[in-house]
Amino acid sequence: MKAIRMHEYGGPEVLRYEDVPDPKPRRDQVLVRVKACALNHLDIWVRKGITKSPLPHIPGSDVAGEIVEVGEYITGLKAGQRVLLAPMTFCNRCEACTAGRQNQCPEYSVLGNRNDGGDCELIAVPAVNVIPIPDGMGFNEAASVPLVFLTAWHMLLGRAALRPGQVVLILGANSGVG
Repeated sequence: MKAIRMHEYGGPEVLRYEDVPDPKPRRDQVLVRVKACALNHLDIWVRKGITKSPLPHIPGSDVAGEIVEVGEYITGLKAGQRVLLAPMTFCNRCEACTAGRQNQCPEYSVLGNRNDGGDCELIAVPAVNVIPIPDGMGFNEAASVPLVFLTAWHMLLGRAALRPGQVVLILGANSGVG
């Protein structure tokens, strides 16, 4: 497959469009053909080396595409289905994960940070990362959702403890997360 990959940290000139082996999904993973991958500020930090991502590396955390293959342990998803990928990655075995606090997992990361991301043709991810795209939403729109949504979700539900029935009034918000 083709991928955008970097072998060193730096400016945009370190990005290479090159051939890499197709990912081989595990039995608990879904193989997705990437149709859109948004540019997130995390991608710039990764490229500059701020996050110390392993090299060579494929960036891209906000991914939307179509399922190509479903691992034998997966139910409820099928080839041809349009999906976006929740960008968080975690072990799903440790105490934090089993308690629903995946963001506190020692292996917690984001697609395209400590592991290869979606700036490629194919990506293999656990089924827990796969979210069907609603009818009427395109791949570009779906790829604009994942990472900023997680930040807003954590801010509103985790930090502000927003509960069903409550209303939030946000004043002066002018950023992607705001």
